[in-house]
Amino acid sequence: MLSPEEQLHIIQSGTAQIVPEAALLEKLKRGIPLNIKLGVDPTAPDIHIGHAVPLRKLRQFQDLGHQVTLIIGDGTALIGDPSGRNSTRPQLSREQIQENAQTYVDQAFKILDPEKTVLRYNSEWILDLNMESLLKLLANFTVARILERDDFHNRYTSGQSISLHEFLYPVMQAYDSVVIKADVELGGTDQLFNLLAGRELMEKMGMEPQVCLTLPLLEGTDGVKKMSKSYGNYIGLTDKPSDMFGKVMSIPDELMVKYYRLASTESVDEIDKIEAGLAADELHPNKVKRALARNIVEAYHGALAAEEAEADFDLKFKDHGFPADAPTFAPDLTPNEDGLVYLARILVDAQAAGTVSEARRLIDGGGVKINGEALAPKSYNVAPELLAEAKVQVGKKKYLRFV
Repeated sequence: MLSPEEQLHIIQSGTAQIVPEAALLEKLKRGIPLNIKLGVDPTAPDIHIGHAVPLRKLRQFQDLGHQVTLIIGDGTALIGDPSGRNSTRPQLSREQIQENAQTYVDQAFKILDPEKTVLRYNSEWILDLNMESLLKLLANFTVARILERDDFHNRYTSGQSISLHEFLYPVMQAYDSVVIKADVELGGTDQLFNLLAGRELMEKMGMEPQVCLTLPLLEGTDGVKKMSKSYGNYIGLTDKPSDMFGKVMSIPDELMVKYYRLASTESVDEIDKIEAGLAADELHPNKVKRALARNIVEAYHGALAAEEAEADFDLKFKDHGFPADAPTFAPDLTPNEDGLVYLARILVDAQAAGTVSEARRLIDGGGVKINGEALAPKSYNVAPELLAEAKVQVGKKKYLRFV
């Protein structure tokens, strides 16, 4: 059994804030399993490894011997979390929420230990509140306090509408903590207000307040914006192993340690060593990133799939091989009066480039390879025999076999 200080070191890894940290250490010193809470609203059916960051931290708590309560917010989802929003969320139907919830739970248990997880749906208590109970609950909060939230404050001062039902969201999330008697609640950095509201409500109701633990948002594969399907920079939990491996390999080197801490199953001690090794130039970044990609793929698809994904990656990128399943295309190789064919147009016809101008830019940048050899800049017109039954690579990820 690890000491409270050793547990705290592990818990601190990758976290943004622990409020208050001294209270968490005090709870750990009691030597009894803590009740760790995470509430999620099933507003979308699929989750990516950015969504999975708090689930990874929950699993860390489980491995330290603590109990987890995962709350599916099928009640709060009827309101819609206003965090980070500049407009009111569209309300979902009960049917949409239930369908999304089942998919979310199935994916969450790819990470969590079912034996150490209590699964609750907050519609159990939220939708059963009568008017008297609701009024008593609301009396613990003021409008001024709710308007301290950045999103509400910004919308209010800029004259944007705030629907009255949105004010209920932090109250209901706080009430979840009261019902399940949470010791610690997890959330993203954008959730700190809601987490603190739970701490405040527990105190007002004569309970020991929860500790609030926030986790940073994970940047996507572009290394700039937060991971999101709408930005196209996400790594989905249900992505194919080869796609998942390739996406991890595409992240900037400076994000590797953050991905290790927030998205991998590697131990904190080992991550500390990796971070120190990279800082001292004792570890090669490519080897470290490969190990990260294997770890993440193995976590969701198993060891064999991770090995196969790495081999597939090597076939395409490291060994300059050519994927066996590359699509085929029959180009028109009728030569012009100079005995050449216009490759830039052929690439557009093959849907390997969006426009002739884009195809020309790719050629000029060395981004078009014929049978493994990059074309020289301005090689827009080539001999037709060069393209006969050629293996063509366009950019980093597009492959074609000319037939």
